[in-house]
Amino acid sequence: MKIRKIRVTNGVYWVEIADAGIRMLCGCPADVVKHLIKNGLIAQQEVNGVACETGPNTILLSDLTLQNGEFSNMAEFPVLQMLYRQGMGIPNHPNNTGAKPLLIGLASQVNSQMHYIYRGNYGLVSKEEIVQCGIADDEAEEMMRLKRCFAFGHIKATREFIDVATIGKEPVKLNSGVSIQRLSVNVFAIGYGGETVSVDLSLAPGEKYETAYALGFRKFDREYFGVIHSGEGDGWDINRPSMSSILMFQGKIYLIDAGPNLAYTLNALGVGIEEVEGIFHTHAHDDHFAGITALMRAGRRIKYFATPLIRASVSKKLAALLSLEEERFSDFFEVCDLQFDVWNDIEGLEVKPVFSPHPVETNIFLFRTLADEGYKSYAHFADIVSMSVLKGMVTDSVDAPGLSQQAFERTQANYQITVDVKKIDIGGGLIHGAAIDFHGDRSGKILLAHKAQELTPEEKEIGSNAAFGTADILVPGKSDTLRRSAFTYLQAYFSGIPLHHLRILLNHDIVDINPGTIILKEGEIPSEIHLVLNGSIEKIRTRDKVFSTLAAGAVIGEVSTMYKKAAEHTYRAATFVQALKIHTGLYLEIIKRNQLQEKIQHTIEVRSFLESTRLFGENVPSDVLTRIIEKASTRWYQAGETIGHGDLGVLNIIISGRVERSVGSETLDTLESKDFFGEELTVFNVPCLFRLKALDVTEVYQIPGGLLAEVPVVKWKLLESYLGRTARVIYSGNNEFEVFVWREDFSVLVVEMDTHHKKLVEIANSIMEILRSEGGRDALLEAVEALVDYTRYHFAAEEALMERYDYPDILAHKQRHRQLSRQVADYAANIRAGILPEESDFLRFFRDWIITHMLSEDRKYGEFLNSKGVF
Repeated sequence: MKIRKIRVTNGVYWVEIADAGIRMLCGCPADVVKHLIKNGLIAQQEVNGVACETGPNTILLSDLTLQNGEFSNMAEFPVLQMLYRQGMGIPNHPNNTGAKPLLIGLASQVNSQMHYIYRGNYGLVSKEEIVQCGIADDEAEEMMRLKRCFAFGHIKATREFIDVATIGKEPVKLNSGVSIQRLSVNVFAIGYGGETVSVDLSLAPGEKYETAYALGFRKFDREYFGVIHSGEGDGWDINRPSMSSILMFQGKIYLIDAGPNLAYTLNALGVGIEEVEGIFHTHAHDDHFAGITALMRAGRRIKYFATPLIRASVSKKLAALLSLEEERFSDFFEVCDLQFDVWNDIEGLEVKPVFSPHPVETNIFLFRTLADEGYKSYAHFADIVSMSVLKGMVTDSVDAPGLSQQAFERTQANYQITVDVKKIDIGGGLIHGAAIDFHGDRSGKILLAHKAQELTPEEKEIGSNAAFGTADILVPGKSDTLRRSAFTYLQAYFSGIPLHHLRILLNHDIVDINPGTIILKEGEIPSEIHLVLNGSIEKIRTRDKVFSTLAAGAVIGEVSTMYKKAAEHTYRAATFVQALKIHTGLYLEIIKRNQLQEKIQHTIEVRSFLESTRLFGENVPSDVLTRIIEKASTRWYQAGETIGHGDLGVLNIIISGRVERSVGSETLDTLESKDFFGEELTVFNVPCLFRLKALDVTEVYQIPGGLLAEVPVVKWKLLESYLGRTARVIYSGNNEFEVFVWREDFSVLVVEMDTHHKKLVEIANSIMEILRSEGGRDALLEAVEALVDYTRYHFAAEEALMERYDYPDILAHKQRHRQLSRQVADYAANIRAGILPEESDFLRFFRDWIITHMLSEDRKYGEFLNSKGVF
């Protein structure tokens, strides 16, 4: 047997061909290196007397950016493992044979990973990008000198240390004689020497990427000010989450960093996503960043606290992963910028971010609040650098990579600030801290973290370590935060009822429910209703494949109580849960006295359906869902009816019937009950590329897009669907759907501008589909005006980028932009006047108008910006 294939975890395989020297990691979600270590596929070895690790040398990427809400491709840590822990990138290392790590996949995925790895390695890559974040010129120059020192003298383009091979219709032939063929979405055949194996990198519906470690369940009280220790390991620790903490303040929950498997970590601690008030972010390395998708799947925009410098680094990396505009970051987070080196007051919680030397932009955090005898304080020092390494970077030259003596002393003083509790990174090496630097630290308690190995005796003399889920309470809580939460949920649900009725409902026991406990079983009639105050609830009916997650604010048992019938679902605590338990008779009486029966019954019926769908089955707050239900309407289509332009300005969820989605002469898919359509224009402001026709008599719920603007979890799922379809139709490298296909030779090699150009191609395809299907003047005009609007946005961003770097041909480029803008505006004016073009005329116009411009003028500035380190 020449080919060895091993299943590593959900959606991940290992394919080894020893004769060809291929060790291929197929699929690379977050924390995949930990799975490889646990499976013995990464192990310690010695080569020519040099200690190093075994591991992969090739990565086969998923076709899909997202699967079931999570990133499918996060190659940063596997590539780091190849370069530095195996030694492929270390000068004079026996494993440095000149071969580079190899990425294989669709061109769109390979390019996305290359840009994401670039940002993961370096963060912001120029003085100009740093200055744009509000940093003074001299400070920005100092930061760049430090960055170049960490980068061993200069910032390298990703292609200098990674090789790539892109997959299209034809098999990829590697130099080793191995062939890789893409059979269908996420399914590949790997062949060598007459043998072939296949791998499927898809996740089943509802399936998640597995966590490499088990955490069990923990429970804690929401205190006034305290720290829950949610991660003490690093990106290589197979037994613990990466370094992180949870801050409690006045009953609210704040996260410090978002490492891999964040949702699993929060579940283990009994924290629902809906309880998270905000995140304080230290930097963009994957072991502090990869869990950000869990926060983007919240039912409201979570507050994002960081300095503009760190936010820019994070948003650029996220934009590279998703091939989205950086501005989309605020679609999912409420941005709350912090100032460096001052105390920022966040409703009584004071936080000071302090710049810390690291390969990417990083701030450490100091937190404090007033207490009886002055301030109580906590410091979180993630990814700091040891003083011995930093001292070696000191230079008197103002031009050489490194830092000044003054900057060294400033950093040393910042690290030695005295606080009540201080958690520090002691990961060692070239980019992490050392415990010895805190030997004389006079803080009340020092916690050592960010290390996979056991503490040494010397480290144990310096600081403590914290087990997962343990807490340091700095100011105990005295108020009843749970009852405050219960009142808020009841007030939102029973809007307008008298205060004394709310108090009657509130005057019940709050109960603790253990993980795995069934609260209400299918077929039972409840005697109490449970209002969930924290934690997560699973709602299950296996015969109909209903598996949804209910968050704080959900009401369990209401349907059975209102309709006096047995429960149709089983409700089970997924975590530690606390709930207000209300007697059903009293609950019904309050509803009756306020004449709410009809309204609540309607709400229950629609909610039950929406919660059974993929879009609304996870983390949508009860009050948000109620507002959506109040504004939603129903619409019927007859069999054979084409769904018109006017119905694509709202999100449509199919209640019953079937809808065919097609493009060109090809059917893309058939939508059935609980599927959706219309999100392109509703949520992403892009005209719909597809033609939709009801195959049966079909009923849909129609939801105005404005209601979804503040519901990130729904937008995230719509984004996953949207990216998957456009990738299949426009970016797959073939033209089976009769559209204008994006080709990689259109790229200007600047990821932000490529993202914009791809969006222009998407809009152009929508226009061609409207012309092909004779969709009418109104639909055509709206699509062309979307092209006009996006063109203006793109040209302004492009010109700002050129100005930032003093592009020498900027005046001529601006002039060309004005000509192109006039042409597309004239095109829209003709349509307004009733002059409708043929599809072939528009295709010719689009090619002449923008494609020629991309391939000529834009390529020139792309090369110029690449020379400045901007990719």
